[in-house]
Amino acid sequence: MTQIDSINAGHPTDRTPWRTELAATLKLSWPLALANILQMLTYAVDVIFIARLGEAPLAAAALAVSWFGMLLWALSSLVGAVAPIIAAELGERAPALRPIRRATRMALWLAVIVGIAAMAACMAIVPIARATGQQPEIIALASEYMIVIIWSMIPMLLAAVLRNFVSTLGRPIFATAISALGIGVNALANYAFIFGNFGAPELGLQGAAIATIITALFTLGCYIIAIRLDRNMHRYHIFGRWWSPDWARLWSILKIGTPIALTVSAEAGIFGAAAFLMGNIGTPQLAAHTLALQIAALAFQVPFGVSQAATIRVGYFYGARDKDGMKRAGWSAMVVGTGFMAISCSAMILMPRTLLHIYVDPDAAKNAVLVGFALQYLVIAAAFQLVDGLQAVAAGALRGLQDTRVPMWIAIFAYWVPGFGVAMWLGFWTPLEGIGVWIGLATGLAVAAVLLTWRWIRRDAIGLTERGTKQAQ
Repeated sequence: MTQIDSINAGHPTDRTPWRTELAATLKLSWPLALANILQMLTYAVDVIFIARLGEAPLAAAALAVSWFGMLLWALSSLVGAVAPIIAAELGERAPALRPIRRATRMALWLAVIVGIAAMAACMAIVPIARATGQQPEIIALASEYMIVIIWSMIPMLLAAVLRNFVSTLGRPIFATAISALGIGVNALANYAFIFGNFGAPELGLQGAAIATIITALFTLGCYIIAIRLDRNMHRYHIFGRWWSPDWARLWSILKIGTPIALTVSAEAGIFGAAAFLMGNIGTPQLAAHTLALQIAALAFQVPFGVSQAATIRVGYFYGARDKDGMKRAGWSAMVVGTGFMAISCSAMILMPRTLLHIYVDPDAAKNAVLVGFALQYLVIAAAFQLVDGLQAVAAGALRGLQDTRVPMWIAIFAYWVPGFGVAMWLGFWTPLEGIGVWIGLATGLAVAAVLLTWRWIRRDAIGLTERGTKQAQ
């Protein structure tokens, strides 16, 4: 049985009914979504431990991670362009050992190259923080944290490539298991290095950064071992002749992945910019924003996993030149993604204090101001859950068609014109302040959802489903 068979229960050219396609999408989505949630819980562990250090360290870490995370997320998406390439190769001529090996090798090369550049870019956090009017104490703490955490960048990007490799080849459960193990490693490392337990030095905020490095190296090692031990994946020998270049495939990854990275930067950038806006409004508002955003981001990991599945499923059918399959794969993913977001929306409205309890004690007097702001922001977060899920899955489906350039411009426009514009206006020129910033975030996501879904609807009319033709305008 091939890797395609393990997900499709048949070759992608089979005319499977909608129910079968929905089941196949769920089968691929749930381990990816769970892996994403577990990855977010790994980050949540950092927030939980850092929050015990006080508001200032939490705010500083939020500023640093807003920049570090944006770069990491964008570059992970860049190297993650190997997924639709692998999927299309499998759809056309599985098992496609040689082209998949070479594509993965070039993605690993790219991860190291852009990772080095990202480490240098991370140090811009100090001038960025100063230019946006952050408090000197917060800037100093953020700089200390960033100097350490940048060393986790390259192993995280390498692990991102390997995660896409194992998932596209029908082993997404490996990503789930490795992410679950990473939570335990991160928690132990945070406990040791932040507070000086198990004989480790007490390093405070820098200890949290060291814990991130340890977790990143552990995760990368687990992927390498898993690939080596799995017979089907090991036969690709992706680490063999690692020095041998394939410039054509490197260019393909860059051509598809660069617009994805810019798309992600546009989205991550507006959330990062929101953190700087909140820092100008006040430290309690920034800390509350961090907690509310953590909850919203945790819920987003499910449709994000569905979008990854959509890229793979649509990509298989794209490689097989099966337009009906592309249609079923894309729409099935949208149903699954928006369905879950309706559930998470309800949870944020009906039980917000319970959700906040994951990170802080909402009943403690010292947290009263923080919790008050966070509860307000969660109401807005609930409102944009549906559109957030829809725009993510629509973008994932379009990536399966290797359509990334126009969606990039859609994202840049949606997030930074109506999105950031509304956030600035309501946040600084009306009494809404932090609530206004969150309304701006919701506006950007809604515009992106409408435009990306419309492009998916018109995929046949504008030639996106014709493999081998020039990308539609």
